[in-house]
Amino acid sequence: MKTIALVAHDAKKADLLKWVSEHAEKLLGNDFYATGTTGKILSEVLPNIKCLKSGPLGGDQQLGALITEGKIDYLIFFWDPMTSQPHDVDVKALLRLSVLYDVPTACNRASAECLIKSISQ
Repeated sequence: MKTIALVAHDAKKADLLKWVSEHAEKLLGNDFYATGTTGKILSEVLPNIKCLKSGPLGGDQQLGALITEGKIDYLIFFWDPMTSQPHDVDVKALLRLSVLYDVPTACNRASAECLIKSISQ
């Protein structure tokens, strides 16, 4: 069993929900954390998801703390590079921590497809 963090910017939430729905069988049996609204949306597919605060209200920082504590095995973060985010500093910090702590990270559908193959092996 792995612990997977799931995050999506507003413009990418529907994409992440679709991806999670397509891979629900492979994902079930793992533990999940998600930031605020993303977690609420995904809870219809992943019943055991733990929702943190919304990203702009500290959810990205909460996930970063979990990464530093070694509690996250994978990060799937469908982020929107075309839209300015009010909490861009937190987003960059979260991605920085995923690299620093060597957490496999997917930032789009293509990289998430590669990651799900490794998770389900």
